[in-house]
Amino acid sequence: MSFHEPFMQRALALARRGEGLTRPNPPVGAVLVQNGKIIAEGFHKKAGGPHAEVNCLAKVPKVGKSAVLYVTLEPCSTTGRTPPCTDLILARGIKRVVIGTKDPNPAHAGRGIRLLRRAGVEVITGICRAEAEALIAPFAKRIITGMPYVTLKLASTLDGRIADASGRSKWITGPQARAKVQELRRSADAILVGAGTVRADDPSLLPRPAKGRAPWRVVIGSTIPVNAQVLTDEAAEQTLVMNGPLKTVLKELGKRGAMHVLCEGGGKLAGSLVRAGLVDEFALFVAPSILGGEGFPMFGKTGWPLAKMPRLSFQTLEKLGKDVFIRANPVRRM
Repeated sequence: MSFHEPFMQRALALARRGEGLTRPNPPVGAVLVQNGKIIAEGFHKKAGGPHAEVNCLAKVPKVGKSAVLYVTLEPCSTTGRTPPCTDLILARGIKRVVIGTKDPNPAHAGRGIRLLRRAGVEVITGICRAEAEALIAPFAKRIITGMPYVTLKLASTLDGRIADASGRSKWITGPQARAKVQELRRSADAILVGAGTVRADDPSLLPRPAKGRAPWRVVIGSTIPVNAQVLTDEAAEQTLVMNGPLKTVLKELGKRGAMHVLCEGGGKLAGSLVRAGLVDEFALFVAPSILGGEGFPMFGKTGWPLAKMPRLSFQTLEKLGKDVFIRANPVRRM
């Protein structure tokens, strides 16, 4: 581990506090270090508010010549809803900046770094790059393609069932796994389900506790009970009922500023997303149990021939109580 990594790891941890709050902007964290110690911290708390660098530097009235600013994403160099962070960095006399990853926006990529270097600031890039890029993957996908990043979450038994033959699914997984689902909801801008899931489970789809998050709840299909929670609770205005091709639905959500969509099923919708190549990440909760028989399968009842079955690449595996949480990415066919 390099000298810089612990400080960047702290900046990344700060940035994650802003996930689900910053749309259509990315979550960003910053720390200011002097003489090997963190003297100030900040993160981007909400869209339109001060950026991470501003929140960090505001806590220090005077910056020493040896101070180093760590920021997870290349500082902005253009005026938007807030002034450029590069101007602030130069005005505060910071001579060394360490960056996790460059801005993925083709219109801005590298510009902030060039401005700082031309002004005599030492800039180091690529510290904890993989983690920094993973953090802003939803922002990067939307800014480049106009489409939100899609995480498909499913909770299943060992034999791949998400409900029993009667459609009951509460609860396949335990409390620790369900708490992790709430964490996933807080990181998302929209929660996507099929109308069948609303009819079967009447879920609220709201993160509990919300901690300031207010994701859209998007229901695919139109046959929904008029007394469903998503239509009658305190967040009914956050519910969108949509139809049409899934790619069109996702493009519309991208136009609304959504960077990250969390799909919570059911199996038919999950299978349709996979078939359309629209899933960027799988979040799979697996319980040590078996349903068998006519239980509902994870991806609907229509499968793939062996030669064409989708393949995944495991990224992380985590034990949550008695259950296992798997993060995986699709392996794109060449």
